[in-house]
Amino acid sequence: MSAQLLPNGNAYAGVSYGQLTNVTNTQSYKGFNASVEMFPFPTHSYLGFVLDGSGFYRKGNGGFSVTQYDAFIGPRLSKEYGKWRPFIHAMVGIKHVDSSGNIYNPLTYDGGGGADYKLPWRNFSWRLQADFMHSRFLGAYQNDYRASTGIVWRF
Repeated sequence: MSAQLLPNGNAYAGVSYGQLTNVTNTQSYKGFNASVEMFPFPTHSYLGFVLDGSGFYRKGNGGFSVTQYDAFIGPRLSKEYGKWRPFIHAMVGIKHVDSSGNIYNPLTYDGGGGADYKLPWRNFSWRLQADFMHSRFLGAYQNDYRASTGIVWRF
């Protein structure tokens, strides 16, 4: 009898490019994206639950800087097709934005998807992912976009 220490799932880490709204200004940002996905129901291998985090950074003239961190949780649906595993997800979380000392933390919704491509090395894939993030702050809607790519370790 053997015990499995880790449940079925995957861990992802990569780079990210974001088109983000800082209250009224839309600007491009570079950063990171990481997630952990678990498949808790062996009979429903297409349903996973994701914990996702990202960070974006931008420095401007005159000491102006913006940092944004996002944390999301939610379900992900996926299906294997040979070496490809396309997926879609819908998540909810919080966004932490520090714009030169002005800090706000709105509730944020994330919808997106992508695909993992199995690499020749055992248990590794490459991910391409795109997301739409929606929040509201000071009576204004903020619509952000994120594109990410990186390595996935399947366990």
